[in-house]
Amino acid sequence: MITHTRFPHCTDNPSTVLILGARGRLGLAATRAFAQAGWQVLAQVRPSAQSAALPAIPGVWWMPVAVEDTAALAAQAQGAQVVVHALNPAYTHKAWREQAPVLMEAAIAVTRQLRATLMLPGNVYNFGEAMPPVLREDTPQAATGFKGRTRVQLEQRLQAATRQGEMRAVVLRAGDFFGTGTGSWIDQAIAKDLPRGRITWPGPLDVATPWAYLPDLARTFVRVAQERDRLAAFECLHFAGHHVTAQQWLHSFTAIAAEQGWLPDAGALRVGQLPWLLLRVMGLVAPTFAALADMRYLWRTPHRLDNTRLRALIGDEPHTPFDQAVRQALVDLGLLSTRLPRAALA
Repeated sequence: MITHTRFPHCTDNPSTVLILGARGRLGLAATRAFAQAGWQVLAQVRPSAQSAALPAIPGVWWMPVAVEDTAALAAQAQGAQVVVHALNPAYTHKAWREQAPVLMEAAIAVTRQLRATLMLPGNVYNFGEAMPPVLREDTPQAATGFKGRTRVQLEQRLQAATRQGEMRAVVLRAGDFFGTGTGSWIDQAIAKDLPRGRITWPGPLDVATPWAYLPDLARTFVRVAQERDRLAAFECLHFAGHHVTAQQWLHSFTAIAAEQGWLPDAGALRVGQLPWLLLRVMGLVAPTFAALADMRYLWRTPHRLDNTRLRALIGDEPHTPFDQAVRQALVDLGLLSTRLPRAALA
């Protein structure tokens, strides 16, 4: 059990943020980014969280409070001006149907009590299989899958919650996440066999799609939060991130594999295709696979996020060079050490 003598009095600090789901991948990245930017961070975790598993980060106070316990959460977070919704249900249709609306209502409730700004990470599911190659904030949302329709409904609910003037909200939409740990396409499929000289790609090698390196996206959350008073009561902004093809991933992976001695004798990484049909069949008994199979269209449809409005607000996006971001992502996964092999330094 985590114990605290008292939480800081948030009004003593003009920059205080409440992170809901602070132990998740985005939540932890946001926790670190806000703390590094000098914000006081109140990091909500489940009451069952163990103190030994929570990193000691200067400026961060861990709050083991159930997100549904709005009264207790708001009482301990009094004075927070920004709330980051980093809560995620399991990646199944059932979990999204049952939990996603509940989590959104809890986030709205605590934000209203704090009279704060709620920040929500968005994705491209909203636009559906017929989405155009360039996605702007005003691009029509024609979601075709269950998860896309759910995301549209959640954002509509969030927008409606701002109309009474008790809270504000901003959706920051991004592509596929990578970096800062496990749970992405990189470790679950694409690069899990990289030390054996193989990658698995889910789509055509020449289709470019958007990727969000989480430390960059987290720093963008901070920058938007700092400029929130310039936004309307409800806003949506697009984070461009890295717009790359499989070939660009392959280039980075190949350089790293060469350093590590992972390249096959032929001198090139083997590239396999994700077995989508098998995934669909496995989905008959494993709901997560069924939900993933519904997303196949994202790998076959070229698209990118236009960040013109975001840049007008914060200037240039935080942007780690792609090769550097890929390397650090593999370090975070424990596949690489932070040092280059001796052969690479010779």
